[in-house]
Amino acid sequence: MSIAVRPIEEAEWPAFVAVAYEAFSSTYPLEIADRWREIMEIDRLVSAFDGDLPVGCAGALSFRMTVPGGSIPVAGVTSVGVLPSHRRRGVLTALMTHQLHDLHDSGGEAVAALYASEAGIYGRFGYGRAADALNFRIPTHGSAFTRSAPADPALRLRGAWPADELAGLRRVYDAVQPGRPGLYGRSEAYWRAEILPDTDHDRGGMGPLRCLIAEDPAGPRGYALFRAKSGWNEHNVPDGEVRLLELHASDPAAYALVWRGVLDRDLCAVVHAERRPMDDPITHLLAEPRQLNAVWVDDLWVRLVDVDRALAARAYAAPADLVVEVEDEVCPWNAGRRRLKAAGGEGSCERSEAPADLTLPVGVLGAAYLGGRPLIAAAEAGLVREHRAGALRELSAAMAWDPAPWGCRVF
Repeated sequence: MSIAVRPIEEAEWPAFVAVAYEAFSSTYPLEIADRWREIMEIDRLVSAFDGDLPVGCAGALSFRMTVPGGSIPVAGVTSVGVLPSHRRRGVLTALMTHQLHDLHDSGGEAVAALYASEAGIYGRFGYGRAADALNFRIPTHGSAFTRSAPADPALRLRGAWPADELAGLRRVYDAVQPGRPGLYGRSEAYWRAEILPDTDHDRGGMGPLRCLIAEDPAGPRGYALFRAKSGWNEHNVPDGEVRLLELHASDPAAYALVWRGVLDRDLCAVVHAERRPMDDPITHLLAEPRQLNAVWVDDLWVRLVDVDRALAARAYAAPADLVVEVEDEVCPWNAGRRRLKAAGGEGSCERSEAPADLTLPVGVLGAAYLGGRPLIAAAEAGLVREHRAGALRELSAAMAWDPAPWGCRVF
């Protein structure tokens, strides 16, 4: 079977959507495709063709994402799928290889990132699991805070409809984003297409999209987006639930106040909070942290498309001077040795002919890129080979970063 991969044209958008719907066994109403079109860039969408039949799809969103020390352009890979009729025939490999080679050949983003529908897929293409997240199931009866929880009498909490509060929500998110590796910039179109929609399908059996805003006289300092559903058990005791979609705050007092508003909602017995950061402060605020009932999930996956540019674009937490040998079968321009130097927080990366201090796959380097994946653990798993004693710890310390990386919402 001969598969051809190429960018699509505007007239081919409906066929692209049809492949994506079938590949994901989707139940999305077709009108949601109109929302996707608001943020999708046609010139960044590719399809795989079996003759004239589209059988696979992949796209990329143009983001600026926070990395240690600043923000960089990142290709947000999305809508990757293959028709069930063409699985295991090299279609996905053709799509992913085409996308990565095009990024390199065009001088595009040095880093790509994605959320994986199946965690076992993208390591084959050099992506590394760069961020994790926690899902919480918090019974409201066990949600008391510690006595040391921060408070600010200048703050007040109010409920609102999110569509009416876009300016305030953006103000808080834009203030928080630069401080957390993995958070990506949101345009107004992205907010309206992905964050704020509130159709019956978006609700998924829950209530309408609501928000809580913590504010002082100068404006919003924190918010939560959530849905709630009422319910009563067989004894007529209220057991409604809250689904927290996202919560951000620019300071500890606002953060605590917004969480309290979510946890204290009347007639609700449980709060489900999905994809929270691994170092979420709620783990310190809850008097009984076991009540979080936390479950680990993978979050962002990162691929270094251009190792030299990517490593030079981020900051470093400790000095380093070592030669790293990178293994990369999918993007052969990355393979080989380079000297990474970090001093004063800044780094440089250039090709080198010197002997390697350590050797590692590009996926391991991508996993460590946002600062949340210690290389020492990868070495203990047999994924990194150290040739100079101390080189592994040196690089791991340099690439580490606080806070933990986190993307918040799937793109």
